[in-house]
Order: sequence, then C-alpha cells, then structure tokens
Amino acid sequence: MSEAHAANEPVLLEACEAGVLHLRLNRPAARNALSAALMTALGEALQRAAADPACRVVVIAGAGPAFCAGHDLRELRADPSRTAYERIFAQCSELMLQIVRLPKPVIAEVHGIATAAGCQLVATCDLAVAAEEARFATPGVNIGLFCSTPMVALTRAVGRKAAMEMLLTGDLVDAATAHALGLVNQVVPRGDLTAATTALARRIAGKSALTLAIGKEAFYAQAELGLADAYRYAAEVMTRNMLARDAAEGIDAFLAKRPPVWRDA
Repeated sequence: MSEAHAANEPVLLEACEAGVLHLRLNRPAARNALSAALMTALGEALQRAAADPACRVVVIAGAGPAFCAGHDLRELRADPSRTAYERIFAQCSELMLQIVRLPKPVIAEVHGIATAAGCQLVATCDLAVAAEEARFATPGVNIGLFCSTPMVALTRAVGRKAAMEMLLTGDLVDAATAHALGLVNQVVPRGDLTAATTALARRIAGKSALTLAIGKEAFYAQAELGLADAYRYAAEVMTRNMLARDAAEGIDAFLAKRPPVWRDA
C-alpha cells in the first residue's frame, strides 16, 4: 500500500459485533506505528466504548504485516523539541492508562512484530493472543533511546529479570517465549488468530458487565497495594459485589442449575 493511498484511509478501523468491539490499527505501510493521530483515534474509540453498553469487550489488532512497531520515529524527529517530546510521550502514557482504566476487558490480537510502544501496548492490554510467528521486543537501546515508558507496562506483565533482559539487549522474543514469560495468554497458528481472539472475547462478553468492571478495576488497584491492604481492599470489593443484583442472580442460577440472566447491575 502506498503512503498516498494510506493517507486517504482512516488510521483506525472499528467494527462491533456480538458485544465485541474490534479496533484495527490501520497504518500498515508504517507497521502501525503510533503516530499522534493514531493514538488520538484509539483514545477516542476507547472513550466511546466505555460509554457504549453494546460494547462489552475490546479487541485491538493491526492491519498489514505487523501489529505495531512502536512510536513513529519520523514524526518524533520532525520536531526535535522538548515540548514536542513531552507531548507525545504524555499522550502515549495517557492512552495506556486509559486502557487499564477502561471498565471493559481489552485483548491484544498480535501478529508480526510488536516492538517498543507496540510491545508496551500488548503488555498494557488485559489479555493477549499471539500468532506463532509474532515477535516482541523493546529495542530502543539499539538506537540510543531506552524504552523507558514501555518498561512500565513490561515490568508489570513479566518478571523483572526477563524484562531487564529485553530492555538491555533489545532482542526479539518469539511468541512461545512471550507466552512462557506471561506477556501473552495464548499462541495459535496465524490462520487461527482472529478466530481464537474473537472466541475468547465472546466468552468474556457473556459475563456480567458490572462484574467484569468491578473485577478489572480491583485487579489493578490491589496489585499496587501491600498484602494486608490488598486483602482489606479486596474484601470491601467482594462485599460491594455481593450486594449487586447480578451476584444474587448468578448465585441463584447456579444453585437452581439454570443459566443466569445478567442485568449488568
């Protein structure tokens, strides 16, 4: 695809079906590098998803030969000023926080490469399904730019030694290794990637949206607390959850051996 042709297309494609919102990064000629425009489009789509009851799970994928190659280096060098760099990295950080704070699960559907901020995006998503040929890296060290912001998500997704090795070497990690490290949840053949990701998304979409929102928020909140504080916080969350109508419905349905009817309340 030529750059001219790509310029006439939206940088983000959206489609919602059966409760699953599919967001596809659409800068294939640039390996879906996270330009300011793409990050803005993705952030706006996530904001709409948060308020849309028809959207229960979000899947983020990439068009063309790669998932995401990180920041757009040409864009970064177009304005080599402190103000420009602060703006782009702040925008990226806010986008990652937006994914974590979204009251709906977000799944990365990864093929090709996911490098630098693209690897950060995978690590930030709640779940990730990867094709067997997918590769992951934080290669900034190779060009004199340590992957400091990707490091934040990476160190929260994998062990410290593994994260440090990826950050210090910049080497590509294959999908099987990424799975062993905990960076991705599943590895499937490339031809099965979309089907496997969609099946996982729909399985989650069938749960109570309220319960998912409570659980996702609590997961990230407790992870930042000490053990005793985490238990106190989680006990309060469980109490609040038990008072919800969906919890009563779910327990009653289980005891009656019937499917639950969620009201998301």
